[in-house]
Amino acid sequence: MAHEHHHENTHDHQHGNPKDRELKSILRYIKIAPRMWRSEVNNAVVDLIDPQPGETVIDIGAGMGPGVMRAARSGAEVVAVDPTPFMRTVMTARRFTTTRRKSIRIVDGAAEALPASDGGVDALWSVNTMHHWNSVPDGAVEIARVLAPGGRVVLVDENFADPRHPHSEQWHKRHGDSDHHGFSMVDAAEIGELMAEAGLTDVVAESRDMAGRPVIAVTARGPNQDAAE
Repeated sequence: MAHEHHHENTHDHQHGNPKDRELKSILRYIKIAPRMWRSEVNNAVVDLIDPQPGETVIDIGAGMGPGVMRAARSGAEVVAVDPTPFMRTVMTARRFTTTRRKSIRIVDGAAEALPASDGGVDALWSVNTMHHWNSVPDGAVEIARVLAPGGRVVLVDENFADPRHPHSEQWHKRHGDSDHHGFSMVDAAEIGELMAEAGLTDVVAESRDMAGRPVIAVTARGPNQDAAE
């Protein structure tokens, strides 16, 4: 039997990776703000999720909100989850630029601590956040907890190390052979296995292209009804 486990995130509980709250990270985010404000990969992911009017959907690591803004146009209730106060501040300001502002909720949280009740979410996605998660196994379990039976999951990290990526050269100059700005690049097969072990169904984990860029993508459906009960 599932247990109700609704996280209240009205205060900063220091979710997420502490590196994201460092000044140097914030300065980097400001520098690349144009890429975080508008993203073709985010557009493609939200289109794949296909949010519907009346649904509740979550953007994990919403950042500056390109996916949130696109999803809100569908009529869904969009929960923008981000562990970084700076990002939530930017998203709060951006929220007032849309007539759909009442359908957007901005909350402190992370993949391992989602602000939703058991089975209360119709769909969720993340873009370029998996490599920031403190615990991918815990994130998989939490996603399975909040997702309704048959709900949709799309998790995507751009593969900046791939030479076909338009920012690959800058990435290699910045990081060389080191991890992606201090975090490990994700392994699609490993994450797919964790999602399946957590009870998600129809899991597909692969390297593919999305919006003309190489990405690591994991798609899945929520636990079946018997597992949810």
